Amino acid sequence: MAKVEFLMMIQMHYVDLHWQLWNPNVACGSPFLQLNANVNSFQRKFVNEVRRCESLERILRFLEDEMQNEIIIQVPEKDAETPLPREMITLETTLEKLEGELQEANQSHQALKKSFLELTELKYLLKKTQDFFETETNLGEDFFVEDTSGLLELRAIPAFMTGKLGFTAGVINRERMASFERLLWRVCRGNVYLKFSEMDTLLEDPVTKEEIKKNIFIIFYQGEQLRLKIKKICDGFRATIYPCPEHAAERREMLTSVNVRLEDLITVITQTESHRQRLLQEAAANWHSWVIKVQKMKAVYHVLNMCNIDVTQQCIIAEIWFPVADTRHIKKALEQGMELSGSSMVPIMTEVETKTDPPTFNRTNKFTAGFQNIVDAYGVGSYREINPAPYTIITFPFLFAVMFGDCGHGMVMLMAALWMVLNERHLLAQKSTNEMWNIFFNGRYLILLMGIFSIYTGLIYNDCFSKSFNIFGSSWSVQPMFRNGTWNTHIVENSPYLQLDPAIPGVYSGNPYPFGIDPIWNLASNKLTFLNSYKMKMSVILGIAHMIFGVILSLFNHIYFRRTLNIILQFIPEMIFMLSLFGYLVFMIIFKWCQYDAHTSRKAPSILIHFIGMFLFDYDDSSNAPLYGHQQEVQTFFVIIALVSVPWMLLIKPFVLRAKHQKSQLQSFTIHEDAVEGDHSGHSSKKTAGAHGMKDGHEEEFNFGDIFVHQAIHTIEYCLGCISNTASYLRLWALSLAHAELSEVLWTMVMSIGLRLQGWAGLVGVFIIFAVFAVLTVAILLVMEGLSAFLHALRLHWVEFQNKFYEGAGSKFSPFSFKHVLEGTAEE
Repeated sequence: MAKVEFLMMIQMHYVDLHWQLWNPNVACGSPFLQLNANVNSFQRKFVNEVRRCESLERILRFLEDEMQNEIIIQVPEKDAETPLPREMITLETTLEKLEGELQEANQSHQALKKSFLELTELKYLLKKTQDFFETETNLGEDFFVEDTSGLLELRAIPAFMTGKLGFTAGVINRERMASFERLLWRVCRGNVYLKFSEMDTLLEDPVTKEEIKKNIFIIFYQGEQLRLKIKKICDGFRATIYPCPEHAAERREMLTSVNVRLEDLITVITQTESHRQRLLQEAAANWHSWVIKVQKMKAVYHVLNMCNIDVTQQCIIAEIWFPVADTRHIKKALEQGMELSGSSMVPIMTEVETKTDPPTFNRTNKFTAGFQNIVDAYGVGSYREINPAPYTIITFPFLFAVMFGDCGHGMVMLMAALWMVLNERHLLAQKSTNEMWNIFFNGRYLILLMGIFSIYTGLIYNDCFSKSFNIFGSSWSVQPMFRNGTWNTHIVENSPYLQLDPAIPGVYSGNPYPFGIDPIWNLASNKLTFLNSYKMKMSVILGIAHMIFGVILSLFNHIYFRRTLNIILQFIPEMIFMLSLFGYLVFMIIFKWCQYDAHTSRKAPSILIHFIGMFLFDYDDSSNAPLYGHQQEVQTFFVIIALVSVPWMLLIKPFVLRAKHQKSQLQSFTIHEDAVEGDHSGHSSKKTAGAHGMKDGHEEEFNFGDIFVHQAIHTIEYCLGCISNTASYLRLWALSLAHAELSEVLWTMVMSIGLRLQGWAGLVGVFIIFAVFAVLTVAILLVMEGLSAFLHALRLHWVEFQNKFYEGAGSKFSPFSFKHVLEGTAEE
């Protein structure tokens, strides 16, 4: 654990301050203390600079929106350096100029596109109008009337009446045409003639750049009153009315003029787009560097707003926490900042006395970060408290593997983790936003160790996809006589009720399998009975060893913080209670393994009955022989000292603290009396009395009742926790058996079906069934079972292990880092 002790006061030239102090390449980032808490946020010194940075960010967002889907933003290989304060003016001028030119180009382009749209509409309007007049010259005209059912129908009027009618031509959005037609007929009472046609050309809105579809219409009417009504209706439906000459020659002449103007307009639009593209290319080349510079400047100005500004001495005073190991780096950064800024004032670092508890800083790398996050999720350690993370690196994947033990599944997990580790640079560069993927990727080294340990425990269990390895040859024989016949290979392979009994002479060679479980147990019907006993006792041994290790770690906390009272009145009775009861249970398990072999195991006594009788002082059970001589005396002694350790933890410490408090109170009263007698001055008496009153007020914080209740809670929680926590470690046994049985069921119900098929059908069936088997294995046994084992291992560390020594009541040290600022992960 890194040591964090000092506050730093920085004095630097205020006018031309350089920000080399926050260089991300120097490990001197540190959280700044807020020294302007009483100053309004809008009245702080650098609030205008922060606003200017936000204005630059707005410009950069505008440029990004303009380049979206048009220009590829170039990403430099190396991030831009933090700019000097005077460089901010140059950057501000450059971005504002670029924004102004781009906005002007956008406005010109938008205006040109609008003119192009209007001329295009007019062009097609003139063509459709000309076509209409040519086709309708000798035909009767149609108009709308309403029948009794409210529907529209067409009627014909003589062609000679068209010469007396006026007309209005224009363009309207296609989706408004139906409503426009109906309202026009109703308002004009059927005294108009409407003709419309769809425009086949695709048009683009100059503002939204979306595709729009429009219709061309021409309305014939008679009289000025109808013309005004039609104009109002067209304005209401946002229809565009264009001037259309009555004579054909004038329309053709106007059409020719429109075509010429369109050609000129296309040339101008092309030039405007080229100019806009050049501006966007210039922005794309530097946009990423500009963003980094602005974010760094804004972060620094936020930090400067937390500092005190000494106007008379023209310096900045900052108070920060930093690890003592980084003192040299910070001094070097300050000197570099002074040199680059051209300041004549030498920066000063001064230790500041404080009563505030320092934050906790645990330096990590990409391998240890995942394990430290597991510990910090429970609670950030108190300052200088022992960190469980180094021990978690081994114990967490091991306890996971005890529950997950299968070398086949462990190999799959190992391969997945190796792929993430070997391709981590490429995967990091992708910057995925998938939360589930990021969780797995950030824990790639944890998954790697869990896979390695799962392979180890799988070899111990001799379990690979529910099958066993026969590497060293079985220690069991099939040759002995058994009543009326002999055991042979056929009987061993085909008997569904075969049970292995080591006590039968000749069946067991007497030599244990060299490594792990003998593969012959896979054929036995009493396999589950054997593994139950083995894994249950193994879980108890691992659990008690894990808890004892946690209690031992609490000793290092007491030694470092010089809590002698806790060592004598807490650690020692805790160890006595744990070892005399549950340590003795581990001893009985190991003693029974060593004392009784396969031939004498039937006469072995029950450990569970002995352990229960130990608490009840019941030793009259003749059916359960003692494990060793003088067992009754030894067990009675252990129970008595375990009972003695309970009041040792509960009563002595509160009364010792009370005696110390009364002694210190008596000493302070004696000093006060001596001071009053030696000084008859009223001022001195008032001063002494005031000091005494402050002392009394401080000592009133000692409350014997609260301390006694707290100690009682701790004692009860520890004693009951030793029992419940030991039982909790039996989840190692339960989940291990559940995983093995589920794996065996999956093999029996899925994979074995494909292996029984023969011929070409069997060849194809194996591929199909293996695919199903692989999917179910990954989905159920790796993902679901793996997640279950992970959560249970997490609980064993948080509740059963860390509560023995780890308080987790501290605050986390969060360094000031440009990397976190740029990634958006910096804490507020």
